Amino acid sequence: MRDGSFWHRPARGVMIVLLTGVTLAVNAAFVDEYKSGINWAEPVVVDPGPAGGPPSDARVLFNGKSLDQWQGGDKWEIRDGFAVSKETGINTKDSFGDCQLHLEWASPEKVEGEGQGRGNSGVYLMGRYEVQILDSFINKTYFDGQAGSLYKQTPPMVNACRKPGEWQTYDIIFNAPRMDDRGKVIKPATITVLHNGVLIQNNFEFKGGTFFERPPAYDNPHPEKGPIHIQFHGNPVRFRNIWVREIKPAPLAK
Repeated sequence: MRDGSFWHRPARGVMIVLLTGVTLAVNAAFVDEYKSGINWAEPVVVDPGPAGGPPSDARVLFNGKSLDQWQGGDKWEIRDGFAVSKETGINTKDSFGDCQLHLEWASPEKVEGEGQGRGNSGVYLMGRYEVQILDSFINKTYFDGQAGSLYKQTPPMVNACRKPGEWQTYDIIFNAPRMDDRGKVIKPATITVLHNGVLIQNNFEFKGGTFFERPPAYDNPHPEKGPIHIQFHGNPVRFRNIWVREIKPAPLAK
């Protein structure tokens, strides 16, 4: 068998593989590279900053010292680098549309009440679209009203709540709705939410504003931007490290 074809076949097989590789390399040299034809500008460099941000191009809305950028912020208590909700909800003095929003919150460590009465608050994009804040750690309530829900529109995909008193993060990607001159919705508002780094809302399309007493609806006419609102619902929820980035498409070369 040593003198037969048995030992030559693998050699020929190896040779075929080598020749095929050479052929592919030669052919690749004659293939035209695909180019989109779009003349992109160089992306702006952004320093991502420390873990949790803020990035260098972010607008810091609360740095642990002052709520001057919020209407009603003087009603809240600031201590030890965080703010405690009291008396009233607060609204940013400036308005935002498409944005990336980061905030950190903590429900009271001492558990009091149940359901919607435990650590209840909420953050509203454009003052209309709520991501619910609630102590949902071993705390039953209606699912489209628990932490991370888009209030009365959809529950979170999973419950990623930490224990009462522990700091939690929301990272929100929001795209404002697009409307024509008559206020008709061309493209609904969409939102993606990560709760403590866990994806809980994935590009969900809002059916309209979030309300307690009526179905969701888009108000007509709808402004292009609106303030960010943080709700006071009777519970002393704490907040820290709040920042926002306006979302802009990749730039084209001029």
